[in-house]
Amino acid sequence: MRAIWKGAVSFGLVNVPVRLFAATEEHDIRFHQVHREDGGRIRYKRTCSVCGQEISYDDIAKGYESSDGQLVILTDEDLDQLPVATGHEIDVVEFVPSDQVDPILFARSYYLEPDARAAKPYALLREALLETDRMAVVKVALRQKETLAVLRVRDNAILLQTMLWPDEVRAADFPTLDAGVELRPQELKMAASLVESMAADFEPSQFTDDYQTAVKDLIDAKLDRGDAAELPSEDKASTSGKGGEVIDLLTALQRSVDRARGGPASGDVDSGDADSGKTGSGRAGSGTVGTGDGRADGAKPASARTAKASSAAKSPPKAAKKAPAKEEAAAKVPARKAKNEAAKKAASKSA
Repeated sequence: MRAIWKGAVSFGLVNVPVRLFAATEEHDIRFHQVHREDGGRIRYKRTCSVCGQEISYDDIAKGYESSDGQLVILTDEDLDQLPVATGHEIDVVEFVPSDQVDPILFARSYYLEPDARAAKPYALLREALLETDRMAVVKVALRQKETLAVLRVRDNAILLQTMLWPDEVRAADFPTLDAGVELRPQELKMAASLVESMAADFEPSQFTDDYQTAVKDLIDAKLDRGDAAELPSEDKASTSGKGGEVIDLLTALQRSVDRARGGPASGDVDSGDADSGKTGSGRAGSGTVGTGDGRADGAKPASARTAKASSAAKSPPKAAKKAPAKEEAAAKVPARKAKNEAAKKAASKSA
């Protein structure tokens, strides 16, 4: 066990240095909230309801909202200035009979371990509590909060048991309890007989948490029949999350700009320029287009690449315009041949 507090028990002129240890622990089976489809853990972010930004712990303060809608913010510095009378002392206020302390007031339990040099005064206080059948009512500051507590003996150790303040205990205010109920002597006798028939000495070890046992058996059964999966890696989720959305957005904007300037999308230019070069870095999405000699063209500005893309896109129409001129020249060749033959025939006749 690890000590969670160090101080001293002070009563009269006696001071007993002690360490505080948690006396109880819960064994509940804890479940994580996961995504049903892929098993990923569900994370919650601390966001501000006003600006929407994610807030770190360093920027979080305690706020109190008054009944008229006013907000009072208390920082750690404000709380440190508050006086705490008990400090690191367990100050004994009085010793009271054990049967006068209502168990409903008990909250958390802690063991007190004495310092090596304080074994004798520790034992003296323990034996005094047992001999007089009393509890010591004390005040102590735990986690920057003063609380009421009692010291009592359990298993040869002094137990500090924190308590609720009296105004924190609710009253049983039920109208049905005030209704007059008449109980016959025979009914009281039968009820007492039933109680006696079920009377026993309390042994806590005889009781077990059946629900927790059933949950463990269910989990073990699923593991035995292979109805489980490996824990998913969160690296893939982190790389395909917000960062991927930003890249897609930039790509869409770049294509929109290219189309607005009259050229094709930037992605089409990269695929159409595959014959003349390769991507400069060999990585997809790098934004550089290779030249014919294999050098990366990443140093050119975006406007130059856009102009090059536009000229590359317009070159096919120029080739299409030259095609009719060639056909016209080819059509004139037979006409010139026919004209020359007619001239030769006319010359032979005149001769």
